[in-house]
Amino acid sequence: MSAFEEQFLVRAVQLATENVHDDGGPFGALIVTDSGRTFEGTNRVTAHNDPTAHAEVMAIRNACSSLRTFDLTGCMLYTSCEPCPLCLAAALWARVDGIVFAADRHDAARAGFDDALFYEFLEAPVEERSMPVRQITLPDSASAAPFEAWASLENRTDY
Repeated sequence: MSAFEEQFLVRAVQLATENVHDDGGPFGALIVTDSGRTFEGTNRVTAHNDPTAHAEVMAIRNACSSLRTFDLTGCMLYTSCEPCPLCLAAALWARVDGIVFAADRHDAARAGFDDALFYEFLEAPVEERSMPVRQITLPDSASAAPFEAWASLENRTDY
């Protein structure tokens, strides 16, 4: 790892540590653009009563809002801990170029943040998942109506 990258990872860990004393969880993250602009995020799950307010998601939201785009191609995500499945999915949707993390999921589990259930859930066949997930097909292809409306838009923004 270069000194350039290390500074961002150190900052992510610093944010995580500081956040513990600000009613947040022990997670911090930064989005760094290819020009070096940084956008920070900390875990605000309990502070905001929002189970999606993970540090990585908050950093992505801050970057997208400030840059006025949903596409973070050319950006890197630096985070104090290995991203959980939610954060990994958000990073994939945001199209970041890569992720660098400090602690791993096992370190997080030892501190009480065990995501093993989520990984197991995603790996299990749909019919064997611990929470029922099922599809109900509506009559007359009603389920497809939103996608047909989307496809018919001439000036839509694809993502």
